[in-house]
Amino acid sequence: MLFSPEKKTLMIKQLVLATRNKNKVVEMQQLLHHLGVTVTSALDYPQLEDVEEDAPTLEGNAIKKCNYVAAALGLPSLSDDTGLEVEALGGAPGVYSARYSGPGATYQSNVQKLLSELDNTTNRNAQFRSVMALSIDGHIHTFEGIVRGEISTEEAGKGGFGYDPVFIPHGYTKTFAELPAELKNEISHRGRAIAQVIEFIAGLK
Repeated sequence: MLFSPEKKTLMIKQLVLATRNKNKVVEMQQLLHHLGVTVTSALDYPQLEDVEEDAPTLEGNAIKKCNYVAAALGLPSLSDDTGLEVEALGGAPGVYSARYSGPGATYQSNVQKLLSELDNTTNRNAQFRSVMALSIDGHIHTFEGIVRGEISTEEAGKGGFGYDPVFIPHGYTKTFAELPAELKNEISHRGRAIAQVIEFIAGLK
């Protein structure tokens, strides 16, 4: 056990999300709202510097971000790094998902490049994988969530962000961007990882 019996009685009162991505902040706050703690983000702390996500793995980037925020603020910090892994592309874009289309990449340019790469490809199997890193009481804990599905041939839906308009989770006929936010949060990679985070934090109280 990383926590002594005394430390296990600790009540977490605040959790800082190590991201300035407004879409992620909204989604993660929705997922964490019933945790019973104040959830803030790097957007609330302008003194924080941007952390370069240059680690070769999702786990490495997540740990790097939460370590920095926890050390800078002296507060528990939660971060994630998420990648879309496409079977026909050998697992790409993976850790490079956010910058898949190169410098100045946008959600739209990334999606368009992905659809172009898969043009005339019948194997459209893919998975979203999210790694959460929690820095608390001087220790790092990681949690992983995966959802499998396939890439559609065209964009559909106005919800979500990133690759959501072209990702259809297994068992559904609509993209993440078409599904209600509550349902997407329940079945998504990020939702599955955060469920583990919540269970872990609840065990500390």
